[in-house]
Amino acid sequence: MKPEEYSRRQQEVGRWKINIISFKLGDRYYCTVDNVEPGAWLARAEGGTRAEAERTAIEKATAKLSRTRVTG
Repeated sequence: MKPEEYSRRQQEVGRWKINIISFKLGDRYYCTVDNVEPGAWLARAEGGTRAEAERTAIEKATAKLSRTRVTG
């Protein structure tokens, strides 16, 4: 199988910019979220639709980012 319907975009969550990458593999959609600076992976998810996979991954990433301490 080859990935299909590849999509990559940036979005802001609070004070952080994130990359959202999603694609279809077989009959499932997969999504990964990382923060732009420094590019650390934050969350992964899968779902029956692109929207479901992206929503779940963004929710997980948002929860992690909300626990991040900001200094300075």
